[in-house]
Amino acid sequence: MKIPKRLQPLVEDGLIDDIVFQLQSGKEAQVYVVRCGDELRCAKIFKEASKRSFKQAVQYQEGRQVRNSRRARAMSKKTRYGQREQESAWLNAEVDALYRLSSAGVRVPEPHGFVDGVLLMEMIVDEEGDPAPRLDDVKLDEAQAIEYHHRIVVDVARMLCAGLVHGDLSEFNVLVGREGPVIIDLPQAVDAAGNNNASRMLLRDVDNMRRSFGRYAPSLLDTDYGLEIWSLYEAGELYPDYPLTGVFNRDSTSVDVSDLLEVIEDVREEEEERRRREQEQDEEDRDLSQ
Repeated sequence: MKIPKRLQPLVEDGLIDDIVFQLQSGKEAQVYVVRCGDELRCAKIFKEASKRSFKQAVQYQEGRQVRNSRRARAMSKKTRYGQREQESAWLNAEVDALYRLSSAGVRVPEPHGFVDGVLLMEMIVDEEGDPAPRLDDVKLDEAQAIEYHHRIVVDVARMLCAGLVHGDLSEFNVLVGREGPVIIDLPQAVDAAGNNNASRMLLRDVDNMRRSFGRYAPSLLDTDYGLEIWSLYEAGELYPDYPLTGVFNRDSTSVDVSDLLEVIEDVREEEEERRRREQEQDEEDRDLSQ
């Protein structure tokens, strides 16, 4: 096939030998299957900020550290240079997260480099060696659902131990590979210690997974891994492979009703956004199939 313009420099530098086919075209990025020597890998081309649809960048970027003080000042002042640096930081976030999480034992695609806004990474495949489907596109039996849910929950805890929260984990950001579930799409990963929204995002991530796998294993709907994981983290007691139970004893003291209503409204808005993105993804998939 014709070499996309953004991949041409990687071909010229010998990082990519051949473009096999386009795997996905979304609002945030385009993904191609490419040949690198004897291996098939994925090349993820991030779209420019003006062409992306992700609306909540500010809350996700809170707490991200910028080592260079000049860059940090420019980014805070929203200068033209600062906007370029902000864009660079956003694009590098997924790369940094993949390297960090892969080292921490979280099952994510192995990164193989990042050049000019293009991320080269492992291609996750199914039993037949074809590109792995998203969790939303597969049907599981009860035993599989329980096993895969456990793996994801363990990875969420490992991720938190590494200082990160996915922030947008759903059935659309998990691939079902040959050896089980693989977490993908991490440009919005948040700093657990520095982001005030981290706890809420983690609870939402875990709740999304509970609902997804709960369709096949209803017993999972009664679990409470999110609050268990976060409470252990806050107490300094969470560590990789902690024996999680899914049980959390809630505080029975009175709560502030206004705060509770605010949380409910946030959840409602997030659910509407999730449904909107699901509809957009379905439309994109239909366009690709035509």
